[in-house]
Amino acid sequence: MKNSRREFIKKSALGVAGLAIGSTMDMSAKSYANILGANDRVRVGILGFSNRFRSSLGKSFLKYAKDMNFELYTVCDIWNRRRDEGQAWYKEQTGGSIRTARNTDELWTQKPDAVIISTADFQHALLTAEAVRAGCDVYVEKPFAETMDDANVALKAARETNKVIQVGSQRRSGTNYHAAHDYIKSGKFGKIIAVEMTWNVNQPGRWRLPQLTKEIREQDTDWKRFLMNRPDEPWNPRKYLEYRLFWPYSSGIPGQWMAHQIDTVHWFSGLKHPRSVVANGGIYMWNDGRTNYDTMTAVFDYGDSPEKEPGNGFEVIYSSRQNNSSGGTKEWYFSNGGKLDLDTNIVNDDGGLTKNYANDMGMQPFLLETFELPQIKVETGSNTGSDPLTNAHMKNWMDCVRDQNVKTNAPVEAGYSHSIADIMVTAALRTGQRATFDEKLKQVIAGGKVFKY
Repeated sequence: MKNSRREFIKKSALGVAGLAIGSTMDMSAKSYANILGANDRVRVGILGFSNRFRSSLGKSFLKYAKDMNFELYTVCDIWNRRRDEGQAWYKEQTGGSIRTARNTDELWTQKPDAVIISTADFQHALLTAEAVRAGCDVYVEKPFAETMDDANVALKAARETNKVIQVGSQRRSGTNYHAAHDYIKSGKFGKIIAVEMTWNVNQPGRWRLPQLTKEIREQDTDWKRFLMNRPDEPWNPRKYLEYRLFWPYSSGIPGQWMAHQIDTVHWFSGLKHPRSVVANGGIYMWNDGRTNYDTMTAVFDYGDSPEKEPGNGFEVIYSSRQNNSSGGTKEWYFSNGGKLDLDTNIVNDDGGLTKNYANDMGMQPFLLETFELPQIKVETGSNTGSDPLTNAHMKNWMDCVRDQNVKTNAPVEAGYSHSIADIMVTAALRTGQRATFDEKLKQVIAGGKVFKY
């Protein structure tokens, strides 16, 4: 049994190597010669020159661009400072020059083949819809959408155009996560009965940009375009730059952090969204004018039938705080036989059914054997820095752009699912009511009403 489980994990890790660890294996241009269109350079637009792009996404892209015959072709941002910074960054990284576009109207006239979207959270879904209808393949940061109206528009556009879309849920390109997924699906883990997740930091400056907020001027950007379909309001530099602190521009913790972790629940379980969510939280420490909470806890009910039935489903408890980092980040999956820990990447029999208790009920004991998943570390302490997961995730997208018959690790449906969970939590937090999802309406319901803002 010990050898067979080791062999299972070994094979699982090897099986996803070509899919998920491209960050450690640069493929030569010759290796792409047999792929249709390999000799055509893929021109990629930067849609939103953010700190995330500059420090991580862009570097991951450039790691593979030359050998795969991709190029960064243009940088589009509605703030002139970001366009200038984009040009300077590109010259520093490559020694070359890059075009600019003031908005998407100009961007589409430049006819890029693909775009990487790293704009404000609430813009992701609508810009994805715009991009695929303009003929572009898309890499889009998470959260995919912060309202169901936006999510539904983007999903419809994606399915009608059939373009390649990779949502920035980079855990789906990690060898440890693939091994965990395969192990759970094999049945060896047993039925998922509970999941516990945390994401704790102590960072008063998280998502704050006080100096930049003083420097930005309304005349140097396009506030109306920034608002997109959000309610009209006067210029507010904090909401432009520190949007993650303010609803309805971002849900904050649910969209930024929870979206990553709850995505693995959908992936491992095969379920598309929770049956229901209750949540609570508040601004308990960082009273700096924000409207999004600095602390929250959500409890999810999942199951493969619409109603709760004995033995059907499982519970997920998610908690996060920005004012004390004790406990850090964890993702714990429990079965009746033990625990799968995606922080330490260890599976063991912690909490499993022991012989004494099993015998009392005429049952067999169920204790998972301890073994180690492939090791890979997720960066959670800051907003900057490329990491192995981002490298692998970007490489997977570029592979799929080259071979459009292959589906990305995090397709649009994955983003749609994590958006439902995100919006259900936001609805529960903001209404104080239990949230559910109406399959016919494709809307989140809280307090008997469709949740909007």
